Amino acid sequence: MYAYTDFDRQFVHARAAQFRDQLERHLAGNLPDEDFRPLRLQNGWYVQRHAPMLRVAVPYGALSSAQLRQLAGIAREFDRGYGHFTTRQNLQYNWIPLDKSADVMDRLAAVDMHGIQTSGNCIRNITSDCFAGVAHDELVDPRPYAEVIRQWSTLHPEFAFLPRKFKIAISGTTEDRAAIAWHDIGLQLLKNETGEVGFKVLVGGGMGRTPIVGQVINEFLPWQQILVYIEAIVRVYNRYGRRDNAYKARIKILVKAEGQAFFDDVNAEFKQILELDAGGQEHLIPQAELDRVAACFVTPAGVQASATTDIFAGVEAGAYKRWLERNVARHRLSGYRAVTLSLKRAGIAPGDATDAQMEAAADLADRYSAAELRVSHDQNLVLPWVREADLPAVFEAARALGLATPNIGLLTDMIACPGGDFCALANARSIPVAAAITERFEDLDEQYDIGDIDLHISGCINSCGHHHSGHIGVLGVDKDGKEWYQISLGGSDGSTISGNSVAGRVIGPSFAADEVADVIESVIDTYRAQRSSGAERFIDTVRRIGLEPFKAPANAVRTLTGMTGAAH
Repeated sequence: MYAYTDFDRQFVHARAAQFRDQLERHLAGNLPDEDFRPLRLQNGWYVQRHAPMLRVAVPYGALSSAQLRQLAGIAREFDRGYGHFTTRQNLQYNWIPLDKSADVMDRLAAVDMHGIQTSGNCIRNITSDCFAGVAHDELVDPRPYAEVIRQWSTLHPEFAFLPRKFKIAISGTTEDRAAIAWHDIGLQLLKNETGEVGFKVLVGGGMGRTPIVGQVINEFLPWQQILVYIEAIVRVYNRYGRRDNAYKARIKILVKAEGQAFFDDVNAEFKQILELDAGGQEHLIPQAELDRVAACFVTPAGVQASATTDIFAGVEAGAYKRWLERNVARHRLSGYRAVTLSLKRAGIAPGDATDAQMEAAADLADRYSAAELRVSHDQNLVLPWVREADLPAVFEAARALGLATPNIGLLTDMIACPGGDFCALANARSIPVAAAITERFEDLDEQYDIGDIDLHISGCINSCGHHHSGHIGVLGVDKDGKEWYQISLGGSDGSTISGNSVAGRVIGPSFAADEVADVIESVIDTYRAQRSSGAERFIDTVRRIGLEPFKAPANAVRTLTGMTGAAH
């Protein structure tokens, strides 16, 4: 993991002290709310439906056990005993009183954490593959580059007030597990025919009211130039992006409207920045700086490749075997595996973890994973450095904590935002819908028969639950003050299972909350009846037969519930 320097720590502590001064002046009535609001947003503090919400940055999803323990302590002492891990590898608290917010900032700074730029119209938390550095299919470790971009973009004076929020994702593997095409800028690390490292650069992706997949603007950019190229993209966006309409302010709208003209302006800006640098090096990433940062991302002490084993040898059918199949991933080092701790189970909102679970997960990391964890895009935790010999012990410990549900990639491993239970922007609740679906499909045998499937739920069009990229997407909408839900099929986040990134399509009119689980069941039943074999995945069946076979069974749910008196 990246090790903070003295400068880094001074920076974060100074920021916390500055926020405390701002807060005290605000609470004393000397700093009006309209002046305090942008200051608190720059530090990750929102005012939500019921209370302030804090979003804590977890850069590219990397957490130390000490940091997770601190997050657990904050949840216990300042919140209601839990936190919510998001699709953008952050942690959110929903119940911290505003007058305690500066104390929380100090607690975060004590373990090299903060909420800087987790909100506001700026470059947000840089996200990446949760298996970065350990993935078996990794071409280039993206973490050093993500860290360099993070440092460069933090409080960048030119990009502090962009037309809208700005998100960057980076991947270094053959499989895209970071959904890079759905970001304002998506970066794919690769090597050319001579072995040189560079980036394929995508721009203009995003969800929300207008889902658009990013376009390739540069097929291969030498790594040394990536900050210059990002600067050129964001500068052109800052110059021409719309500021008169929040729904049309994202860069995706500008790219779609201008097309090649946008690409030409970016490349001209890029060229001009380099030409202004007479020596040709001032704006590039120095090799020494990359080496300094990369030195933080070496294999941890005590972790050493060893003879690999057949982890299934002698394992009989049952919970442990299923856990090995679903929650244990291949590793770049022989003798090691990456283990996903599932935060998805009945009775718990997807992505939520209690303070006790966070502390216990930190203990597991200390004991079995070189004191390191990751936050996944799918709202789970990952132990990246587990010895194969320790897998039985990790399973037993995780199961005792309720973190070993063998459902990774299955229907109940769903993505969901907090929705209307917490968010002031939401049109509808996500958590009760997620709970109803989880309860309907809690039988693991049935989930295994259904197979790989991505279910994503958003409480509003802002798409924090990434419903557009779900094989099945659920979107909460408001009709005359009541909660309704649109169902879409065929979305993809760009992973190997999902295929090329594409937005799902709505299958019909919206449904009432108490109909959603029935609709999902009808969709699944149609899939099981239509699949060519037990091996054909849901997304492949949808693409093969189209949406029409799913529409009539789904819409029949409304007819049946209407006949039994369901409220509409």
